[in-house]
Amino acid sequence: MHVAITVDPMLPVPPPLYGGVERIIDLLVRGLVERGHDVTLFAHADSEVPCRHIPFPGTKSQNLVDTIRNTLTLSRLLVERPDIVHSASRLAYLTPLLPLKIPKIMNYHRIPTVQQVRKAMVLARGDSMAFTGVSEHIAERIRPHAPAYAVYNAVSMETYDYVEEVSSDDPLVFLGRIEPIKGTHRAIEVAQRTQRELIIAGNVNEGHTAYFQERVEPHLDGSQIRYVGTVDDVEKNEMLGRSVALLMPIDWEEPFGLVMAEAMACGTPVIGLRHGAVGEVVDDGTTGFVCDTVDEMVEAVGRIGTINRAACRERCETLFSQKALVDSYERVYEARITTLRS
Repeated sequence: MHVAITVDPMLPVPPPLYGGVERIIDLLVRGLVERGHDVTLFAHADSEVPCRHIPFPGTKSQNLVDTIRNTLTLSRLLVERPDIVHSASRLAYLTPLLPLKIPKIMNYHRIPTVQQVRKAMVLARGDSMAFTGVSEHIAERIRPHAPAYAVYNAVSMETYDYVEEVSSDDPLVFLGRIEPIKGTHRAIEVAQRTQRELIIAGNVNEGHTAYFQERVEPHLDGSQIRYVGTVDDVEKNEMLGRSVALLMPIDWEEPFGLVMAEAMACGTPVIGLRHGAVGEVVDDGTTGFVCDTVDEMVEAVGRIGTINRAACRERCETLFSQKALVDSYERVYEARITTLRS
């Protein structure tokens, strides 16, 4: 199968440090190549992948000139005619391909607007276009308007070491952007009310410095509540693996929440609020607890010893591994190709 994949050219594949979509595409491309598929990737010029790589010339996805240049670059598929086109970039880049009877998948990592979906279906004349979302939370919002599949994000199981057992007095951890919707202040409240140590890691964007200074920094004591800044993969692996639980006290409709899968890869359970895809990623009572209030999160900390860390690792291997990602996309590709041929 010849699969053409596109990803926004803001970061290389794989990214040097951060970048969620680019990491997922890297796992997908490598997995498809290992299974013998012919893959062409349209991506940032500095990408390093084991397949044919065609650089996008423009790196600013919202810039009109760059959009035109990238669209023209992708238009070579008018001649090459792959078996399927999988876009994790802008819908605009697909413009020349939309009317063609080539199966096309538009991959969303956030909830798209109804207008976006309907516009794509009209331009693609319906049956050649389908969508994937990184959770059912996204896919179910697309289905009233277009064919949609849930394909979960994935983590590299080799990157994260499974830690079978931790001490009951090991810390809780919060890992993510330090901003109100991520709920860092709620994680601090949970730690204080349970008298547990909390390690906070993540970046503070310029627009949220006041939040950090007012809601987080006053509670940092270097002992019970500590902030360690941003962390790389090695540090993240160590921090997640040696914690009793990851706190996910979010206040927004989380599309997936890759850090939850990363924690479970280490065997670490998750305690999160019931927003977005949290209830899909976490198996309540088996790999952590899905709560409705901070009070419930506090109570869940006291029950964290009932969670089997092996079950956390197993769930990640089954649903959120590279194998699961590639298996899912192979099924979607074959379904769409079959639909267009019938």
